[in-house]
Amino acid sequence: MTTVSSAAQKASEADKRLLLSALFRHHFADHTYSIVTLSQNRTAIMKFYPSAYTKITGNADHPALRGTAYFYPVPSGGVLIETEIFNLPYKDAAPYSQFYAMHIHETGDCSLPFDKTGPHYNPGGLPHPQHAGDLPPLLGNRGYAYGAFYTDRFELPEIIGRALIIHSAVDDFTTQPSGNAGDKIGCGVITENYETPGWFPSV
Repeated sequence: MTTVSSAAQKASEADKRLLLSALFRHHFADHTYSIVTLSQNRTAIMKFYPSAYTKITGNADHPALRGTAYFYPVPSGGVLIETEIFNLPYKDAAPYSQFYAMHIHETGDCSLPFDKTGPHYNPGGLPHPQHAGDLPPLLGNRGYAYGAFYTDRFELPEIIGRALIIHSAVDDFTTQPSGNAGDKIGCGVITENYETPGWFPSV
């Protein structure tokens, strides 16, 4: 069994906090570059373009739904995921917000009606919600959702070519095999980014 020292664990956690902080500064201040000092006592210039992305499109009932997710590998392991989704369906009554389940599915086939994406990505054969592809839900506000989070359940190469799915309902984190999350209303294939720094796919 591998033991991680307290110092190493704290260093790894500091890396993730710095990356999240820099990512939010980039998103809201439109910075192209941010200089951050990582916990391993080195300074790096982080170019804010993703190593992978997916362009989300809606199903036949929600053709206006669109958005992107960006995937940034973390130096100490794991992946930082940033999502921005537009035109989610919502009830036009207070509080005008709701949660939507989001999962990575095995197969990157987003042909309508999104029924060829297979089960959740689950290389460990674990019960829901312990699948590697089980992600935090989106919180939509009048149809718009933005979020960023970190996961160490997989490394980036494992999910290239798989599907990111948005569901119509919240994940109950209990029902097997997929949390009773409702219809698949949005889908995008996770694609490696071969383009030049600063390039983002338009939505």
